[in-house]
Amino acid sequence: MWSGRQGRLRPVGCVVEELRCRRREREAALRKARREQQLISKRLLRDDASEEAEGGCVAMILGETEIQHFLRLAQQGTEEKERERALVSLRRGLQHPETQQTFIWLEGSMRTLVGLLTSNQALLQLEAARCLHELSHSEQSAVAEACLPATSYLLTYLSGHSSDFIELCLYTLGNLIVESEAVRRQLLPQGIVPALAACIQSPHLTVLEALGYALSQLLQVKEAPEMIIPSVLGSTLPEHILRLLQPGPKLNLGVAVEFAWCLHYIICSQVDNTLLISHGGVSTLGLLLLDMAGAVQRTEDTGLELLACPVLRCLSNLLTEAAMEVVGGQNQLEDERVVAALFILLQFFLQKQPSLLPEGLWLLNNLTGMCHNVPRTFRYWTYLLTDLAKQTVLVSVPPCSPWI
Repeated sequence: MWSGRQGRLRPVGCVVEELRCRRREREAALRKARREQQLISKRLLRDDASEEAEGGCVAMILGETEIQHFLRLAQQGTEEKERERALVSLRRGLQHPETQQTFIWLEGSMRTLVGLLTSNQALLQLEAARCLHELSHSEQSAVAEACLPATSYLLTYLSGHSSDFIELCLYTLGNLIVESEAVRRQLLPQGIVPALAACIQSPHLTVLEALGYALSQLLQVKEAPEMIIPSVLGSTLPEHILRLLQPGPKLNLGVAVEFAWCLHYIICSQVDNTLLISHGGVSTLGLLLLDMAGAVQRTEDTGLELLACPVLRCLSNLLTEAAMEVVGGQNQLEDERVVAALFILLQFFLQKQPSLLPEGLWLLNNLTGMCHNVPRTFRYWTYLLTDLAKQTVLVSVPPCSPWI
C-alpha cells in the first residue's frame, strides 16, 4: 500500500535541493502567518468571582464627566476606601472600548492614573495597576501608546515584594509589548531583559507563569531575532528556562507550557542554538518527553497536549542543528525509550489532538536521521509509529509545521 503511494507522490525531474527550497519557502510563509496571528494574543487577569462578590455591578460606559469625577475622587478623596472605590468604578468602566477611547483622549487622565500608580498606598497602587491592565487589553493600538508613561514604573515594580502585584505588572507589560513598538523601544534600553531574568528566580508559580507569558510575547515581535534574542541568550534566562522544564515533582504544567513556547521562539530564531544544546537542551527535552509519556499512562485528563506541541517542536528543531555533532548531542537521544514515549503520546492524543501526529512524525524523522546504529527495539517502535500514522487521515489535519 505504501509503495504505491510513494510511486504516485515521487516527483519527476526534481532534485532534492529544489524540493528542500520549496519546503523551506512554504514553512517560512506558515511561520510568518502563525506569528502574525499570535502577535495579537493578549491576556486579561480579571477576578470575576471577586466582582460578583462585590455586588455584581454591571460595568457601565463612562463619559468624560464620570471619568473626571472618579479620577478626582481617587486623587483627593478624604478616606482611602472612598478613593479605592472610585478606582474600582473607573476600572469597571474601562472594560468598554468606548470608555477607553474617552479616557486616553481626556487631558491629564493618564498623568493622574500614573500618579496613583506611584503613590505610597498599596491598595490605590493595585487598583491603578488594574486600570492600566484593562487598558493594555484593548485591541486599539492608540490605547497601548497612551500607556507608555506607565511602562517604566511597571518595569520597576517587577523587583517588588508582592507576588500579586508583580503578576499583574507582567501581564500588563506582556499585553503592551506585543502591541506597541514604541513601548518596546522604551523598555529595551531600560533593561526589560535583565528585569525578567531577575524575576525568573521567584518562588511564586503565578509570577513564573506570568513571566513566561510576557517573555513569549517579547520573543515573538518582528525585531526579536536582531534586538532581543541575543540579549536573552546572553543573560541567565536560557539556563533557568531549561531548569523549569526539567521533569520532577517541582514541574508545574502552566509554567512549563509558557517557557516551552519561549524556548520554541528562541530556537526558531536560529540565533545561537549551540548555546541551548551545550546547556543540555536536548537531554532536558528528551527527559521531559519520557515524563509526559509516563503521565498520560497514569491519568486520562492531564492537559499535557498544551505542553506536547512546543516540546515536540523544540526537540525536532534542535536535532536539525549541525552543532549537535560538535557538542556531543548525538549521544543524548540515541535511546529507544524516546521513540517509545513518542508512540505512547501520539496514541494518547490521536483522537483528542490529531494535529500533534505530524509534529511527532517530524521528530521521528529527525531522530532516526541522527542515529547511526539503530537498535532493533528502536526499529520496532519506529514501525509502530509508522503504523499509527497509517490509521490517521492526515489530509484532515491542519498543517502545523515544527518550524513555525
